[in-house]
Formats: sequence, C-alpha cells, structure tokens
Amino acid sequence: MSAELALRPASAADLPMLAEVHLAARRAAGDAFPHAVHGDDEVRAWVAGWDLTAYDVWLAALGAEVVGYARCTPSWLDDLYVHPDHQGSGVGTALFELVTTLRPEGFCLWVFESNEPARAFYRRRGCLELERTDGSANEERAPDIRVAWPGPDPLAFLRGLIDETDLVLGDVLARRTALTRAVQSVKPSVERDPVREAEIARRVAAVVPELGEERVARIVDVIIAQSLDASRRESI
Repeated sequence: MSAELALRPASAADLPMLAEVHLAARRAAGDAFPHAVHGDDEVRAWVAGWDLTAYDVWLAALGAEVVGYARCTPSWLDDLYVHPDHQGSGVGTALFELVTTLRPEGFCLWVFESNEPARAFYRRRGCLELERTDGSANEERAPDIRVAWPGPDPLAFLRGLIDETDLVLGDVLARRTALTRAVQSVKPSVERDPVREAEIARRVAAVVPELGEERVARIVDVIIAQSLDASRRESI
C-alpha cells in the first residue's frame, strides 16, 4: 500500500462512496453471490438512507480513497465489503478485527452458502458456521449460513444464543397449544390423526434435516400429546 490504511467512523457524506464499494465488491464476486435483485441506483439510495445512529458504520481509507467498510448492530455484523482492487491486502482483516473490538463478546452474520471465499475468510478468523437455511427468508432466495464469531468465551456466547432460541421455542409451543385447544373445540372426534401427524413430521423434518424424520416424529408426537393433555385439563 502506498498510503497508510486508516479506519474511521463513516459520516453521511461518506455513504455514496460506501455504496460504490458495495456495488464493486458484489460485481467482482461473480457466482459467489446470487443474482442481484436491486439495481445499482436502488442500492445507492438504500445506502444513502442508512441511519448512522442505528448502526456502527466504519470505513477503511487509503488517503482519500475509501476501500472498504463494515456495518454492525449490537449483535450482528450486517456488512463487510472491500473494493476488489484492494482485496487480499489486509483491509478486510483490519475491518473484521475492528468489529471484534467493538463487539468483544461476540456477534453473528449471514453468509451466502455459495460465497466460499467469504466463508473461508471467516473460518480463518475463528468463526463458526451455525445453522443453514434454504434462503426463503432473504431477498435473493439463496441458501445462506448463520456464522458466529464467539468471542473469548465461546461457551457463554453459544449458550446465550441457545437461551434466545429457547424463548422463541417457548413462544411457538404456546401458539401450538392454543391452536390445539381451538381445534378441539370444533373437531367432531377426539381421536388423533396418524396420517396428518406423519405429514406434519415430514414437513418439519424438511426444515431441520439434521434431526431426520424419525427424531422429528418423536418430538411432534410429544408436542401433540402434551398439547392435547393441556387442552383437556383446561376443559375439565
């Protein structure tokens, strides 16, 4: 590098330059990224509208040239992009290490499954690949992976993620129990429907293939049995 790399918080005046870094990096990635669903001008407008009070946005500059940026929330790294002319020169590493100082207890990020260069980058820096999705929740509809940098105490960080997930699970169980109670109020028969339950297990297993249909079927059986038991006890 002919100039010393500088890292500093981004200002509103910097956002147009960050948009160009974003666009250039995405174009240069080729097949590592799915096809863009927004045009260049839409991306520029989106970046220009970032609320810098809601994110920590830092840029990397060589002299007057902006060569990369990182954007994060308290628990997520939303973006880390380096201009293709400066990839492999330490800019990405500098930005990543900055984020680890800003979020020393750990953070998560999403990476497209197809983006092997990025996945390798994060693996080399101690990140863990957690769950995979089919991409139905992202705009590109492309499979992605939740990645975590677990900080200095990985066990505590991962248990924190489990605690968050358990609360979501509790909410889902409450909804499932309430719906079971509603069904019992209108269902003519109290008998369970094994065909329907097998179909439920197949659908759920497709979302969590690591568990497999047999394990999921046992879990579904317990949930249905206990939901029914709770509903019957309330009706007594």
